[in-house]
Amino acid sequence: MTFTSTASRLLLAALAGALLLAGPARASRLKDLTQIEGGRDNQLVGYGLVVGLAGDGDSNAVSTLRSVSNVLQRYGLAVNAADLKAKNTAAVMITTDLGAFLKPGARIDVNVASMGDAKSLQGGVLLQTPLMGADGRVYAVAQGPVAIGGFTGGAGGAGGATVTKNHPTVGNISSGAIVEREIPAAFVRENVVRLLLHNPDFTSVSRMAEAINTKWSGAALAVDAATIAVTLPAAYRGRDVAFIADLGQIEASPDTLARIVINERTGTIVATSTVRLSQVAIAHGSLTITVTSNVGVSQPNAFNNSGQTAAVQNTQTDVNETKGGFTIINEPPTIERLAAALNALGVSTREMMAIFQTLKRSGALQAELVIN
Repeated sequence: MTFTSTASRLLLAALAGALLLAGPARASRLKDLTQIEGGRDNQLVGYGLVVGLAGDGDSNAVSTLRSVSNVLQRYGLAVNAADLKAKNTAAVMITTDLGAFLKPGARIDVNVASMGDAKSLQGGVLLQTPLMGADGRVYAVAQGPVAIGGFTGGAGGAGGATVTKNHPTVGNISSGAIVEREIPAAFVRENVVRLLLHNPDFTSVSRMAEAINTKWSGAALAVDAATIAVTLPAAYRGRDVAFIADLGQIEASPDTLARIVINERTGTIVATSTVRLSQVAIAHGSLTITVTSNVGVSQPNAFNNSGQTAAVQNTQTDVNETKGGFTIINEPPTIERLAAALNALGVSTREMMAIFQTLKRSGALQAELVIN
């Protein structure tokens, strides 16, 4: 993917403006910053069959044929797997997350993915499939028509052409599983609730504990960078749900780590406002070498019978080196100043990635650099 200098300058200008206007971090609710210990999700998985694929299923895989034979035996039909065809059937894995506090009878979404060489799951229906947890027990049962976000079209084969959009061998079933067994969740133990931070940080956990103690003096204790132990006040004893609801509404300002995240595949760069720089000078320049090769034809003179027509190779090389800019970044040593400096240099997004990496190696960038 190529980014022009104009687009890069607009991106940098927008980044600098957003950071200048951001100011201090705003307070967020504790329910958005933490989760209750004991109220976690649990992963479920199952193996099943998707039928009705109109010839786009597995190519007679042994495992798929045996699965079809086992399904038929449940209904009293004894069929040899060798006598079956699997073109309309695909072996799939079903995955989902069972949320905390869900009761039997609740419905959850499931993801369906092909295990074999099926071409597409379009139009298929998942047969009843038990979904098990890590302990091997069944917690939900899935079934229903599979919806996919893509398709495969075309004749295929020798001389044919096909068009594929997204992943036709992966789909989902909205509300496709029914919860059969509840996972017990004890979120209050001995009148103590433990909050787990989504982003562990000593400064953040200290601020949150202080905010809780402002409302209920001495109720909160920061155990470590990720945990806050909160003792239920006397007025809330026996009213656990009411206490959790009021606790989640308390607001605190989490701290933000100095971090720059770069996605090299898409050219996306995200930087936090806490990024700082030492005094640094940046020089930028680029060298472009273009080599073109053309094949011409040498035709002999009309009166020269001994000459022959021949192909002639013609190669041209052009070198274009732009002038490098040299910019010294002084006070204030912030990401806003760096964005303005890079904007002045007119660098592209890909070149900016290289500059950030060089700044990190030089020790001038006081931030974590993450490259995906």
